[in-house]
Amino acid sequence: MPILKVKKLSLKVNQEELLKSISFQIKQGEIFALVGESGSGKSLTSLAIMRLLPDAISVTSGDIKLKEQSLFALPEYKMQKIRGKSIAMIFQEPMSALNPVMTVGEQVAEVIKIHLGLKKEAVKQKVIELFKEVALKDPEERYNWYPHQLSGGQKQRVMISMALACEPDLLIADEPTTALDVTIQAQVLKLLKKIRDERNLSILFITHDMGVVYEMADRVAVMRHGEILETAECETFFSNPQHPYTQALLKDAMPQLHNKKEKKVGEKLLEVENLKVHFPIRKGFFQRTVGFVKAVDGVTLSIPRGKTLALVGESGSGKSTIGQAILSLIKVSEGTVTFDSQNLAALSEGALKPYRRKIQIVFQDPFSALNPRMTIGEIIREGMVSLKVGSQDKASQDKRIEELLLKVDLEAEHAWRYPHEFSGGQRQRIGIARALAVEPELIICDEPTSALDVSVRSQVLTLLKKLQEESGVSYLFITHDLSIISTIADEVAVMKEGRIVEQGLVDEVMENPQHEYTKKLLGSAPLLSTL
Repeated sequence: MPILKVKKLSLKVNQEELLKSISFQIKQGEIFALVGESGSGKSLTSLAIMRLLPDAISVTSGDIKLKEQSLFALPEYKMQKIRGKSIAMIFQEPMSALNPVMTVGEQVAEVIKIHLGLKKEAVKQKVIELFKEVALKDPEERYNWYPHQLSGGQKQRVMISMALACEPDLLIADEPTTALDVTIQAQVLKLLKKIRDERNLSILFITHDMGVVYEMADRVAVMRHGEILETAECETFFSNPQHPYTQALLKDAMPQLHNKKEKKVGEKLLEVENLKVHFPIRKGFFQRTVGFVKAVDGVTLSIPRGKTLALVGESGSGKSTIGQAILSLIKVSEGTVTFDSQNLAALSEGALKPYRRKIQIVFQDPFSALNPRMTIGEIIREGMVSLKVGSQDKASQDKRIEELLLKVDLEAEHAWRYPHEFSGGQRQRIGIARALAVEPELIICDEPTSALDVSVRSQVLTLLKKLQEESGVSYLFITHDLSIISTIADEVAVMKEGRIVEQGLVDEVMENPQHEYTKKLLGSAPLLSTL
């Protein structure tokens, strides 16, 4: 018997149809994957199941049944008991889903207290066990950490712990491995499968990663523009896709782990030497320093003009910290960051301003990186005005904003909308457009494609390469997705626990890895090997 039935569900905002009579079922113990482009309606479907739709969106037809019980017929107080206990959800953006003023341990404990009623010590022990299950390092210590102290991948693991805490009947996983490096992704996928087998748990798995779908799903449904185009058993889906759109998705998803690069070395634009970033550990009433977290511990790397260095490694290994240190967003404990022959680490804030235009960043979490009170046009224009880039005439800037939006596969009229009106993937493209607006020489790309579906990811990577060829811009490309490294990078550096363990040309490292950790990373990457 199906545990969940979605029957002819239609959603509308004003006169615009968001979902168009979609229907599917999820069986007991089944992993059902929902795939499609950003903005196709995947996450909206999950919110409808949880009855968490915004007030402006109305259900015009259809029903959703959990174990033959209509969720739309339940009063809100009964629905509150179902959320977290019977249906749990892992959200796509952990930063906006976690309370910034509560420790992560308290937040997971809160769910357990509400639904399971355990005693205080038993609750804390269960939280620590859950943290261990999802491979969160030092779980006893992390219990007392706040969300801002964790990396993106670590925050996502906390969200997974929270969702699994009450042993739900149905788990909705909305891009649950988006922010995770491949080794932890492999562990989490294995964990989810193990829990599915042990608890006979049903999972609605929303993702754009076809490698993950291939490894995880029993059945697959493809969405586009609010409609389900095709539903099939996983094996049939990959071996004999019927719809032209499905065929195009699979073509874009094909991994390219090895792609020969020309061995050309240009003038060095950025040189990082013996970089160390140590954060103090303070304890006690007087908050005395008792030790240091060595986030970056003696890193040396360089990026030539017009080239791309990919930085890969586990969440929390120090990749994003290096990006922030290069931008002087955090204090460097030791070492030099030389950009265009100038040591940025030694400059005052005022002296740094000219370099703010030359070095830009595309952040990992697009929602928290965009001002919710500004339109997209204002967000893109802000850098042009504050750094005095290009014409300061408003009409000329409007034209430039329109060009940038079209370049990143958005529409000109999107300039008048606000960040909350876009999907995660669309917001990431806005972040890329904002970085390009000031014509930088170096862009630090911190997981810029992690929130994008495969077809848009392919477009963005092609766009970044085209921009590099046209303008000679350099990239520091921070990623956990090994399948895109050879597409975008010339060299790759592999990080572990604040240090670089292996570095070299992409084809050499990918085809003949020397370090055991690099071999482990490559072995953990999900591949569509049979296609």
